[in-house]
Amino acid sequence: MKKITTLLCLFLCLGLSAQGLDLNQPLPVNTKYKKGVLPNGMTYYIYNTDVTKGVASYYIIQNVGSILENDNQQGLAHFLEHMAFNGTKNFEGKGILNTLQKHGAVFGRDINAYTSFDETVYNMDNIPTKDGLIDTCLLVLHDWSNYLLLTDEEIDAERGVIKEEWRTRQNGRMRILQQSLPIMFNNSKYSKRLPIGLMNIVENFEYKALRDFYHDWYRTDLQAIAIVGDINVDEIEQKLKDKFSKIPAVKNPKERFYVEIPGNKEMLYNIAMDEEVSTANISFSINHPKKIKEQTIGDLKTSLLRNIATSMVSTRLGEIQQQPDAPFLAARVRFAEKAKLNNDLSIDITPKPGKQQEAFKTVMNEVNRALKFGFTDGEIDRIKKQYANYYENAISKVDDTPHGQLINAIKADYLSKQTITPIAEEYKIVQAIFSSVTKEDFNNTLKALYSKENRTLSVTGVKGKNNLTKEEGLVIINASENNSELTAYTDKFSGKTLISDVNITVGSVVSEEENKETGATIFTLSNGVKVYYKFADKNKNDVKLVATSYGGTSLLATEDLPSANIMGNIVQMSGLGDFSATELPKVLAGKTANTSINLSDLTESISGSSTTKDVETMLQMVYLRFEKPRFDEDAYKVLQGNITNYLARKSKDINSKMQDSVTVTLYGNNNPKVRLMDKAYMEDVTFNKMKAVYLDRFKNAADFTFFVVGDVKKDALKPLLAKYIASISANTTKENYKVDPKVWTSNAIDKDIFLKMEDEKGSVRVGYKNEMKYSLKNAILASALGDILQLRVTETVREAEGGAYSPRAGASFSKRPISEGSISVGFDCNPDKVDDLLKIVHVEIKKIANGEINQTDLDKTLTNFIKERKESKDYNSYDMSLLQNYVLEGYNMNNPKNFENIISAITTKDIQKFTKTLLKGAKTYEIAFKPKQQ
Repeated sequence: MKKITTLLCLFLCLGLSAQGLDLNQPLPVNTKYKKGVLPNGMTYYIYNTDVTKGVASYYIIQNVGSILENDNQQGLAHFLEHMAFNGTKNFEGKGILNTLQKHGAVFGRDINAYTSFDETVYNMDNIPTKDGLIDTCLLVLHDWSNYLLLTDEEIDAERGVIKEEWRTRQNGRMRILQQSLPIMFNNSKYSKRLPIGLMNIVENFEYKALRDFYHDWYRTDLQAIAIVGDINVDEIEQKLKDKFSKIPAVKNPKERFYVEIPGNKEMLYNIAMDEEVSTANISFSINHPKKIKEQTIGDLKTSLLRNIATSMVSTRLGEIQQQPDAPFLAARVRFAEKAKLNNDLSIDITPKPGKQQEAFKTVMNEVNRALKFGFTDGEIDRIKKQYANYYENAISKVDDTPHGQLINAIKADYLSKQTITPIAEEYKIVQAIFSSVTKEDFNNTLKALYSKENRTLSVTGVKGKNNLTKEEGLVIINASENNSELTAYTDKFSGKTLISDVNITVGSVVSEEENKETGATIFTLSNGVKVYYKFADKNKNDVKLVATSYGGTSLLATEDLPSANIMGNIVQMSGLGDFSATELPKVLAGKTANTSINLSDLTESISGSSTTKDVETMLQMVYLRFEKPRFDEDAYKVLQGNITNYLARKSKDINSKMQDSVTVTLYGNNNPKVRLMDKAYMEDVTFNKMKAVYLDRFKNAADFTFFVVGDVKKDALKPLLAKYIASISANTTKENYKVDPKVWTSNAIDKDIFLKMEDEKGSVRVGYKNEMKYSLKNAILASALGDILQLRVTETVREAEGGAYSPRAGASFSKRPISEGSISVGFDCNPDKVDDLLKIVHVEIKKIANGEINQTDLDKTLTNFIKERKESKDYNSYDMSLLQNYVLEGYNMNNPKNFENIISAITTKDIQKFTKTLLKGAKTYEIAFKPKQQ
């Protein structure tokens, strides 16, 4: 008799009885991931997928982060990450970026890195696998592993960039975090190792400190190479062995230590406040030590029960949140990793103004209600359906798993020993777990998480308000835990379906024709609606719907605009049909279908998405959006509270002040079409107006053009269209938008604005716009100009001057309501350099208009356009764009004359001419924010 494998034995057991599960057995490993370890200790992962054809993504995962820094190195783990892009053995200076950008990769999106407490990860995403680029990317990874140059000159040049990154990130919330760290991490080393570091060290460290960190920690036994994409696994593995095995292992390496957050008997408490923070937050957490170890089936069961138990409590809190008299705006419970050796049960609350104590009491009562009485059969049944739906969808789309998701699984496996299990096999184990667990298991899980020790209460307070104190917190916790008046949660869900009580008069499909250019079928329905449909299964089990109509807010009276602009919120918060926002998720449990509405200046639209099996549910929801929308007055009261809190938050937030100042500078204080969202604005919003606006804009389905694209067969879709779309009320009226553009206060705006700031920074906004004739070529030229300008501004403002961390530059072309080209530039910066950096921006724009354009910059840009278009064709979304552009814009994306031919013919002279035309007589603004001197 042949030997039965462990895995087969496992599933035979699963098939017979859930009780046959051996919880101590390791989780099965997904062998599609090729994993190995080189003699020097370096780990590698290789995974073949053609989710995007002809490209691969390359990562180096360093088991190294800021927690390993010495006191004189705070910030240098992050600094070192920057230096990996500033010179390596085989790519001097900006050689890595220049090499990959020539092949269409974009810095910040395709090429990037991040540093955290315990890891540093570098990535090159979606790099073409042709032209020798596989070897190039392997060489980059090779250099990132062990061959950074770290020259004095490049180190000094990067100090300013890092200082500006720190400056950009500094705000009230960041200062609150910094005040909270000692209690959050119980004064462990984590509390002193924010990756951005200390600026006095960043600006002044000796070169040796950085090089010491590099040589101590960037080493093969702490590194993993991960390559996923359209590749030959065996070929890549051999290349890795040949190239990376030669990297020497460090002799007598330092121990890669891990830091555990210590426990505490008495509850720790912290309150943090800041001049720029005007809304409160409460976080009650319980620290749980954990081990980094190989995972077992028992670990999966424990994780599953923890996630479900905390999710059910959060759902209950969400139901309370949607009640007008709720003392909090948001609350949730979750269990997640806090540090390498610690997990956290966290209860996070956003209280309404003046209700910190009441909010904390309400949430703690709800947590203790669950602890005391457990969960209902209905709650457990629904969440099991949700998990089953998740797994079934994931299994059906396993070949469409994006690179980023694959890499995340690899990172978890390498850094935390979280086994990568085949999703179908994991689902079988989960089904077996579900068949054996009881309500008591979920209740006991929550009780185990809610321990009496290792507690922390952290409050973000508001100066001058009645903030939650430690003593009050302890009293509330004790009272909730001993509250004899608590009663069991009542699940009032009736079990009805989405359209249980809806009478639908079924329509019909009156004609059907094929469009050979796009491969679409055009259905004309009995109510006059046209539906453009295309089958697409590039993404399996995925269906999208868009219904759009011209008109938008341009057809509304000025006094209705505030209500119109807020309307989408009340529609989302009200639920749909007969069901409130609390009931709707219960109705849809086990289904994957959703719809949303959008009202813009020129259009109104409904968007939807679903899996193949739930297309009918999606169409039912579309039907209800037209025929039975829901407007809940209680939801409106909740919305009012949310907005009141939002207005309080933005009243002191420096970035909100800047944005409001830009709006007023451009459009004035009394422009009825462009108003600030403030108290006066909200006084003009009414429930009845929002309802009236919706009913006006979404009253005639035949004025909408419908598009359905995805993995649903025509014969399955056709009767559903007849039942749910052809039955929607409609008439023959067709609308268009009104041309009423928003006008600036002046054609040449130049203004300095001085604001009080806790952490001083400068911030600039530059813009040009001009009416020009629209064409596809002009739209592409505008995009190319924007990308070229981004390259130039990055090189000058960031790299040469060290004046800004992330300068943003772009150009675009709008077709409606008027044909117009525009340029914009913006960034935060050193306040002492504002005027000089503004001059540089204008000089760079003028250089382009004068024809001083680097051919390499143009080549990088156009190559990126071709690369992105090619990659986009591997996704269903391309076919949706194809149909919408063909029907609404009148051109065929598949025809090379509308894209590829334009790209191949663009020269630097075209860019120069376009820029020169845009600048001639352009309307302009230059707005500079500077700190107000105290």
